[in-house]
Amino acid sequence: MASVLYQSIETLSRDKGIEPEVVVGAVEDAIALATRKYYKTQENMRAEMDRETGEIRAYVFKTVVETPELVEDEINQITLDQARELAPEVEVGGELRFYKDTTPLGRIAAQMAKQVIFQKVREAERDTVFNEYNHRAGEVLTATVKRLEPMDVIFDLGKAEARMPKREQSRLEQFSVGERVRVVLLRVDRAAKGPQVIVSRAAPALVQNLFQSEVPEIYDGTVSIRAIAREAGERTKIAVMSRDKDVDPVGACVGMKGMRVQSIIRELRGEKIDIIEFSEEITTFAEKALQPAKVSRVSIVDLGEKQIEVIVDDTQLSLAIGKKGQNVRLAAKLLQWKIDIKSEEEKRQEVEQQMQAMSGGPTTPIEQISALGETILEKLIAAGITTVEELADMTPEQLEEVPGIGEKTVEKISVAVREYFEAGADRATTESSVARESAEEASTEVSSIEKTPEEILANEAGTGHATEVKYLSTEDISDAEEAGSASDAFSDADAREEVIELDNDTVDSLVNESQEISDEGIDTEGHDRG
Repeated sequence: MASVLYQSIETLSRDKGIEPEVVVGAVEDAIALATRKYYKTQENMRAEMDRETGEIRAYVFKTVVETPELVEDEINQITLDQARELAPEVEVGGELRFYKDTTPLGRIAAQMAKQVIFQKVREAERDTVFNEYNHRAGEVLTATVKRLEPMDVIFDLGKAEARMPKREQSRLEQFSVGERVRVVLLRVDRAAKGPQVIVSRAAPALVQNLFQSEVPEIYDGTVSIRAIAREAGERTKIAVMSRDKDVDPVGACVGMKGMRVQSIIRELRGEKIDIIEFSEEITTFAEKALQPAKVSRVSIVDLGEKQIEVIVDDTQLSLAIGKKGQNVRLAAKLLQWKIDIKSEEEKRQEVEQQMQAMSGGPTTPIEQISALGETILEKLIAAGITTVEELADMTPEQLEEVPGIGEKTVEKISVAVREYFEAGADRATTESSVARESAEEASTEVSSIEKTPEEILANEAGTGHATEVKYLSTEDISDAEEAGSASDAFSDADAREEVIELDNDTVDSLVNESQEISDEGIDTEGHDRG
């Protein structure tokens, strides 16, 4: 039958969750230390407890060596000849025990033994807690709120205490002492005060566990959870896929009238949950991940870096980005891709800039803005700003980052750049007007040149002004026919400068004479009278 002492040790072991042998070893070490302290010796000391009687005996042990030359520690070693005088059957490497009387041990020795026992038990308890929970990281446990600290919440796991830091809490949740909640075991940290079990209510694993509990299709494997992205207390996006074509994965998670997902939302204190269908095609998956925003198109920018570009309508941009970028941030976590989201207008401007850059767009030296002054120009050029276009594209915040450029100087630069472009626009308008007037004058001159002498004469006659008319002689016309060009005839006429002045009366008389000559030269039968 076990002694009363050993029975007490077994009770303590059960309470602390450690093995009885660990406590027995702690008691033996404590007695050995107290005995050495009492006898003030440096000899190797051990103790052993008899489980039947509860008696604890302490003894000094010495190791047997073969010859005196091999003795390195005279206190803890003994030669073979000396050992055989005490115990004839001893061999080299064996031990000889010399028991010490523990009766004289007093209160101080007992107190020291007690401290050693408590220390050993605490160390054993820490090792037990570490070994119990270290391999269970990511597991969901049911814990009881033990106490509330200013920043942390302390839970009772049964065999150990767990701590939930502020960063692992949901901002929507408030706890009360004695409340039972589900937590995710993150890790076990070794600390000076013992292992610290860290739990969380913000980990995505909690949402996955809740869905497994509420959705039978997930529990039996018909529907699988492929990805989860969560911001605790705000929103969670979960991607699900069905292994059975007849089972709708999203519908199975939502449940009839949303009963299943509403139960999970209540457990998470009202956290919003988006359930989307998983797709192997990354562009399709990205469109669904950005819901409720409607995506115009998705293109892969860099396959190696896992970067995609998403284009949305201008009215959908804010919805796609979400409050403080939450929607696109969660979508990027869900896809594990980098997402560059742009509106249609931003994409159009980007394409225009690229085309302008490819065509080597206009560049104007910054020195053209004389209103800035030499000092400001030197500071801008020193900062690498050498063209007017580059200066115009900079924001006030970027300009203030230039050494020596302050708020007032930024205003001066903005005014000077605006005036420069306005002046350039006025110059362009003036040049356009001048070019248009020149074109009209040239058109008028061309029209005048193309008119025949008879048309010019008729027009001038109608105005009642005298005009110069050049007549061609018969020789001139013959020469022109031979040359094959009427314009040569006019040139010859110009060279001869046969010019007469005609007024309106003269023109009328010439016309009448021409008609009379025509009548006299032709008979009524159509034959020439001459």
